[in-house]
Amino acid sequence: MVISLEIRRPRMEDMEELNQFFSIVIRDTFNKEGISELLDDMKEEIESKKRYLKTDLESNGEKRYFLIALDENEIVGSIEYGPVSELIVTCTEGVLREGVEVGTVFVHPDYQRRGLGSLLLNLVLLTLQNRGINEFCLDSGYKNAQKVWRKKFGDPDYLLKDYWGEESDHMIWKRKTNDMSLLFHL
Repeated sequence: MVISLEIRRPRMEDMEELNQFFSIVIRDTFNKEGISELLDDMKEEIESKKRYLKTDLESNGEKRYFLIALDENEIVGSIEYGPVSELIVTCTEGVLREGVEVGTVFVHPDYQRRGLGSLLLNLVLLTLQNRGINEFCLDSGYKNAQKVWRKKFGDPDYLLKDYWGEESDHMIWKRKTNDMSLLFHL
């Protein structure tokens, strides 16, 4: 399959398709994680991404900043950064309260394992550098995503054992945006 990617900022007219994209990827993630029965958690995850997108569009990228990837005008990837979540503030006892969190790193199931997530991450890191932001954090409670982030970022700075239940940890990484070893590691 030939991929012709366009990466750009979202527009108001993308909102409905992006919200559908969030739903597709989050449902797929919950299925792959074996937690699809957690319907309330799934719904809250989808709703939080919708709120983040709305904040981006209403603030023109000042309060949250999204990038989206399109293949033949179909949304196939997303990433954003913004203020750290309450979860990160709580789990780090406020240490990362003033930081920037990279999140909503979503890739359509048909496009996973092709480097699209890494490409989007590289572009966001370059954006952060260009805006004078020197550090970021990223967190995950999903086992499959944790494997990817561990490979890319190494061991997490915060490992919360059994946070989501037995054998379900939560991990938080804090990194420098100018750590070139993170960039272009596809």
